[in-house]
Amino acid sequence: MQNSLFGLVKNYRTISISGMCKNAGKTTALNNLIQNCPAGETLALTSIGRDGENEDLVTGTQKPGIFVREGTMLATASDLLRYCDITKEIIETTGISTPLGEVIMLKALSDGFVQLAGPSIVMQLIGVSQIFREHGAGRIIIDGAVGRKSLCSRALAEATILCTGASLSRSMDEAVAETAHVCNLLMTPEVDEAVRTSCLTDAVRTGKQPNFQYFDGAITDNMLAPMLRKRLPEGFTIVARDASRLLISSASLRKLRLQKAKLAVLERINLTAITINPFSAYGDHFDKEEFLEKMQAAVPVPVINVINVINVVNAFKLT
Repeated sequence: MQNSLFGLVKNYRTISISGMCKNAGKTTALNNLIQNCPAGETLALTSIGRDGENEDLVTGTQKPGIFVREGTMLATASDLLRYCDITKEIIETTGISTPLGEVIMLKALSDGFVQLAGPSIVMQLIGVSQIFREHGAGRIIIDGAVGRKSLCSRALAEATILCTGASLSRSMDEAVAETAHVCNLLMTPEVDEAVRTSCLTDAVRTGKQPNFQYFDGAITDNMLAPMLRKRLPEGFTIVARDASRLLISSASLRKLRLQKAKLAVLERINLTAITINPFSAYGDHFDKEEFLEKMQAAVPVPVINVINVINVVNAFKLT
């Protein structure tokens, strides 16, 4: 994976990392980006969930730490500052509350390991990103929590990396299929400009149009069910603001396609890569080559194995 993951996102200033499951390899992907960030570029980091701890609080498995270089900026909860073994300079206090205390923005004055726990609301993350920019950040990386597709929104991130792994399912085929489904949703195409303009008018918000229906909030299976029970016009399009609002199952998606209906968004998410972790926190590891090949065949974006399963298993035996 050396350099290849960073190469896919090197042209973007704000990157989000989203996970399909616990132990999907998000921290490993984050560390790879940190390590390959060019010397002299000011990097800024935060996380929507806690990251950088030695042990996963849910699965009890060991996790890699987050090692940053001098000059890196962070947004993390005040209770975690004691776990950051760097010399710190406080940039700003945000007033944003989390279960682990107020989000504090700081700069590393030395190399060392850190723990991250930033805001949990997208608008708060956008505000934190703006403060990072004001203090000279050249690149911002936001580490996400499991299942939080809102982090993929283009309002927050110019590019998104989706992490998945053997912890998602005991079946490799099911893990691949579920990841491919989420990938397909995230890559939902944009509407044309005429439909976009129509979707943003009050008239469209009040009801279904002849050829499309726009939903400003989340789109779920329950919302689609009444529509799918009727015969939709061929080519009918269901439009979301962006793909982070598409919370529908593969079964609902198949029903839409059988009726030759379509999904579209006002603003497309930029999914740049999928990373896979063949190591499972629950003991059912995948063959790394087979997993990589099956995922590459199932999705239309680059797929990168973030971890060597043999090395990880050996590392766990040594601890």
